[in-house]
Amino acid sequence: MNITAAQVNELRQKTGAGMMDCKKALVEAEGDLTKAIEILRKKGAAVAAKRAERSANEGIVATLLSEDKSYGTIIEVNCETDFVAKSDDFVAFTNESLKSAFDLGADSVEDLLSKNSSLNDRLLEITGKVGEKTEIKRIRRVVSDGGFVTSYIHPGSKLGCIVRFDSVPADKASDFYQTAFDITLQVAAMKPVSVSRDEVDPELVKKELEIYKEQLMNEGKSEQIAERAATGRLDKFFKENCLLEQEFFKDNTKQVRDLISEYNKNNSSGVKLHSFARFHLADENK
Repeated sequence: MNITAAQVNELRQKTGAGMMDCKKALVEAEGDLTKAIEILRKKGAAVAAKRAERSANEGIVATLLSEDKSYGTIIEVNCETDFVAKSDDFVAFTNESLKSAFDLGADSVEDLLSKNSSLNDRLLEITGKVGEKTEIKRIRRVVSDGGFVTSYIHPGSKLGCIVRFDSVPADKASDFYQTAFDITLQVAAMKPVSVSRDEVDPELVKKELEIYKEQLMNEGKSEQIAERAATGRLDKFFKENCLLEQEFFKDNTKQVRDLISEYNKNNSSGVKLHSFARFHLADENK
């Protein structure tokens, strides 16, 4: 059936849904405007469009690991209120999205939706059903190299993390697991920005140096002295924000790197703390 631009525009005006959604609905309804509106409402497209500019800062962070813990996936799905985040429908959709991302090996939202196009329809459906803006915010897939991954979800499911450890001897993996999990709790509690100082974003380093220098000059220091002192303060920044250099939360006489070093020394191994992903609801910097 031939659907005209005028028909599509009229449906858009009445529902606020996107052009392609309107065209598909009209084709499905064989040009019947009333039926097309009903179709869009069922799919949640109209609700999604009207709420597109609203903030979705609540939701769920969830993880799923393979049985052998060699790889895992972490996901964040957002909605507008904590009430909806706790609803059975939203929780089920989050778990469905996580399982799909895990099974398909998706490493981003775009990757997931391209590999599972039906999830787009499910997203519209759940948006219409709960009556709030709903979105899959971010996804990270983590795969170990001869080791394992660990994960932690803080009670309430608003914060979660997944950590990758490489080169863990298979016959000693169980001995290292408690240390690995402690480091995972460290990531959750101390919110590092990177594993090591070499991985810190150069722009962030530059910004921190400028801030420290300006603070020192405001205190009356000369520019030359301020530059040297700013470098010292930057060293403190690294120790507070780089995971390997952070004080271990269970024993502040040790840095996290000491836990790895001690294990490797005692077991003649070469375990490496490779990377981590830390998701805190609706904040990509946490």
